[in-house]
Amino acid sequence: MNFKGKTVVITGGSEGVGAATARAFAAAGANLVLAARGRKKLEAIAEELRKITRVEIVAMDVSDPDACVTLFRKAQFEFDGIHVLVNNAGFHKRGAVETLSAEDLGRMIDVNLKAPIVLCRLALPFLREAGQGAIVNVASLAGRTPVPGAATYSASKFGLRAFTFALAEELQGSNIKLAVVSPGPIDTGFMMSNIDTVTDLTFSQPLSTAEEVASEILDLCGNTKRERSMPPISGLLTTLTYLVPGIGRLMRPVLEKKGRRVKRQLKAKMHKPARDDES
Repeated sequence: MNFKGKTVVITGGSEGVGAATARAFAAAGANLVLAARGRKKLEAIAEELRKITRVEIVAMDVSDPDACVTLFRKAQFEFDGIHVLVNNAGFHKRGAVETLSAEDLGRMIDVNLKAPIVLCRLALPFLREAGQGAIVNVASLAGRTPVPGAATYSASKFGLRAFTFALAEELQGSNIKLAVVSPGPIDTGFMMSNIDTVTDLTFSQPLSTAEEVASEILDLCGNTKRERSMPPISGLLTTLTYLVPGIGRLMRPVLEKKGRRVKRQLKAKMHKPARDDES
């Protein structure tokens, strides 16, 4: 897809994968509408990218349906068309189910599953009016195989994958592309700022960068793939452990041992004092 002059709506667009995706679309010539809860961070990324493209921001909670309606109305008013939706906003409260509050469990479903479903529904009339378009949902490898300590998060990403594939079938022949990117651990504040709460199993898989995920999102808008797992070897592993759960249970002690080693290395790197030439 040629993004020059197209309008892209990105949720969770103020930092991490969302900000990296905004930068990638801006470099490709797209107009941007960025949504996130924090206005200050939205204004910072908007100021950066307005040097090369048009950017509008909406400070909102994606779990509020009325705010989602306002988001698309603003995008249509400002740019007279919407061509791409990236559902990137996410919420993850780590821990065993019985240790988490009902509010946190519900919010994971609201933000990670309910909100993307609502946003897809609201986006479709605008994409049809444009004559073509794409929706890319950001899921997770946790949505390909169950992850202990992340049961509800895993369930929300399972659901998002299933919804994406089912909606793609409904939209056959519409010239609207539906796809999902399923990354493993990503080197962003979403995970690294709470590294001690992240399972050792998670760190057994290679880290991706936000920029690598953003690149895949752009590619998915125009290629024929329905899903991109990152990295591919981890995608194969999650498929295997989902289809044959016994293999996953057998492998888990080895993977957790590897993950603990990687976590220690990452924490040591994070706490390493900067040299004079690094400041």
